[in-house]
Amino acid sequence: MRFEEPVLLYGAGREASSTRAFLKARQPDLKVFVTVDSGTADIPETEAIAPADLPDAIRSHRFGLIVKSPGVSRYKDVFDIARDAGIPVTSNLNLWGSAYRAGRTVIAISGTKGKSTTATLVHLMLSKSGIDAGLAGNVGVAPLEIADRHAVVVFELSSYQTSDMAFLPDIAAITNLYPEHVDWHGSIDRYFKDKLHLIDRDGGFPVALGAAAKGNAMVAAAVRDHRRLLGELTPEQSAAIDKAVLGSRLKGAHNLDNARLAAQIALAAGARLDGIVRGIAAFQPLPHRLEEHQFGGTIFVNDSISTTPEATKAALAAYRGYRLALIAGGHEREQDYGELSTLLAGYGVTTLVCLPVTGARLATATRAAAPHIVVFAEPDLEAAMQILHARRCDFDAVILSPGAPSYNQFKNFEERGQRFIALAQAIFG
Repeated sequence: MRFEEPVLLYGAGREASSTRAFLKARQPDLKVFVTVDSGTADIPETEAIAPADLPDAIRSHRFGLIVKSPGVSRYKDVFDIARDAGIPVTSNLNLWGSAYRAGRTVIAISGTKGKSTTATLVHLMLSKSGIDAGLAGNVGVAPLEIADRHAVVVFELSSYQTSDMAFLPDIAAITNLYPEHVDWHGSIDRYFKDKLHLIDRDGGFPVALGAAAKGNAMVAAAVRDHRRLLGELTPEQSAAIDKAVLGSRLKGAHNLDNARLAAQIALAAGARLDGIVRGIAAFQPLPHRLEEHQFGGTIFVNDSISTTPEATKAALAAYRGYRLALIAGGHEREQDYGELSTLLAGYGVTTLVCLPVTGARLATATRAAAPHIVVFAEPDLEAAMQILHARRCDFDAVILSPGAPSYNQFKNFEERGQRFIALAQAIFG
């Protein structure tokens, strides 16, 4: 692979850094530009182009390729300008496909929720079975960082990455499918289409579906031929997996579903049942996904990764039997909280603290559906934690499971989760 013209990196995060390192190793003298919509373009040995200057730079053909970071929507007008100018747009993932795909087994896992846990479990199950496997994508390392180091590569892919994925996997999986990321994709229908592009393609590669994906008509249509679906687990395999999950750190029915799906995938890739069981035992909860702490006799559950109502329901279901305080609300993505509000009482929620901006809708719906739940609307996370401390006798556990992204108040869900635990320790500890 050789680049005949300069390259533009659109975005300056982890993937862009690994793309720059890849280009440097391949062609040390290659000219590389970088554009960011916000923040600083802190990529070594690049020349910055301001977003306002980008259309003219494209039309004057200052570079011959754009490598887009996942967080940059492929539906931005500037990419129409690039298409009209004959400048292709690619990604870190697709560059990996061109450079390293040949001769490797690729397992690609996506879905609205559960994909990180499932991909991590598949990687553990394969590794514990003695298979040379690596983990990349949104967990593990960026695709180009993993390069050609492993015979099997497990990719955890967001809809941003599946939307224009150019190569075929050997095994693909969809955990579930709910509305999400409307701001990036432009519509819910486009989000579904971009997510399902992972499997809705020519090619006979097998497909595995999570429990919540199996009854979804859109997923069924994307599968095309149901003979592509991986076989179900045998009763013996299911029993072994269920027993292993029971003694593991995987909490909640949704994580049992993730483990079963991961086992299906791993078996298809050559894993042994004993390796699968050991992989489940080795699983450590991923940061900000039902991450549990305790301060002052109260349990605090950091589920900041939760950006949909469905994820919030799964988090609450994992703590049945507890009296719960839920902190929810965040960045607007047209989430529907109607059903969630009717389920809160059944999950044991006694106290609900709603944050801007989507929390306003959840507060209104909950007051109508469950008047006995105490509902607060607070301006920020610190105010939420202070009001909960004043009512700490009303619950056993506090769950931050916002059901919305963090961008209106935090840089990302990691920053939100870290702030939650710091406040819990400072106020309750």
